[in-house]
Amino acid sequence: MSEIAILLVVVALVVGARKLPELARNAGKASRILKAEAREMKADGTPREPAATYTVKETRTAAEDR
Repeated sequence: MSEIAILLVVVALVVGARKLPELARNAGKASRILKAEAREMKADGTPREPAATYTVKETRTAAEDR
């Protein structure tokens, strides 16, 4: 049983090694498209809703209380 597992791992590595450059190329293309779209949205000038709103709570230290 362990021989079959080792054989499957080796086959997966060989097949994966062939596809790795293609996957990296596609990831680069997707990244460039995402950056271009983000730049276009910023340049468009249309108001957008904020993704999230955060409130900062002030805290005081013991030294400030004295």
